[in-house]
Amino acid sequence: MPESFAHLVVTGARGQVGRQLLRLAPGARAYGRDDLDITDADALGAVLTPGTVVLNCAAYTAVDQAESDPEAAFTANATGPAVLAAACARAEARLIHLSTDYVFAGTHNRPYDTGDTTAPATVYGRTKLAGEQAVLASGAAAHLVRTAWVYSGEPGDFVGTMRRLERERDTLDVVDDQLGAPTYAADLAAGLLELAGRPDAPRVLHATNAGQGTWFDLARAVFEEVGADPARVRPCPSSAFPRPAPRPAYSVLSHRSWDEAGLTPLRPWREALHAALS
Repeated sequence: MPESFAHLVVTGARGQVGRQLLRLAPGARAYGRDDLDITDADALGAVLTPGTVVLNCAAYTAVDQAESDPEAAFTANATGPAVLAAACARAEARLIHLSTDYVFAGTHNRPYDTGDTTAPATVYGRTKLAGEQAVLASGAAAHLVRTAWVYSGEPGDFVGTMRRLERERDTLDVVDDQLGAPTYAADLAAGLLELAGRPDAPRVLHATNAGQGTWFDLARAVFEEVGADPARVRPCPSSAFPRPAPRPAYSVLSHRSWDEAGLTPLRPWREALHAALS
C-alpha cells in the first residue's frame, strides 16, 4: 500500500467504496458527483497531473432504474469513464476503474475469469461494459477491477437492510437461487489501494471476498452475527421478487489474476462480515 496518498484522486468519493478509500487514505483528494463531473474534460484536466492515480468509483448503480433511464446510466457508466480515461492519458496519470460482475451473463457454473466472454443481460451491465471497453481502449495506463455484491453494513445496503428487518419482522424471505461473493467495501478499498502501488499488475482484475454464498446465506449470516435466530430467514426463489432488471443467477468471480499478480487476497466473506458487524 502506498506510504503517501497525496497523489491519489478518488472519484465517486461519497459511495460505499469511496468512503472506505478515504478512511484508509485520508490524504487523498476526494470528489463527489457535485464536486467533479467526470464527463467534463476541462474540469478533469485541472485536477490531474503526471503521477496522479485516479481511483474511479463513480457510477450509476440503480440497476432497476437503469432499465427505464438508459441515457443517464450510459452517461455515468460509459461516457464518464471514457472522458476520464482520455484525460488520464493526456495528463500521464494512472486510472483504476471499478466495474461489476453484471458484465457477464450470470449463467456459468464456475467462477468467471477475467478473459471470459462478456454478455450483459441488463442496461446497467451493458453500460458498465461500454465503460470498460472505453477505458481499455483509451491509451491510458489503466486497470479495470470487477467486483460484486459490495456492502458496508450501513443503512441502505443489503447487510444494513437485513439488520433493520431483523428488528422489524418475525420472519424474512430471501432469494436462494442467486450465487455470488459478498464483498466488504473496506476490504475492497484496501485491495484497490494496494493496486495503486502496483503499476505492473495486469490490466483486468477481479476482486471480491473469498468464497461464495446466496443472498439467503448472507441474510442468515447477518442474523447470526447480531445474535438472532437464523431460522427466521426463509429461502425463496427469485420469482418471488420480480424486478425490472434480471439478476445474474451466478456472479462468482475468479481471483486468479489477482492472486497471480501477488496482490493480497481478500479474506473469506464470512470473516469480513463478522468484521463489518463487530
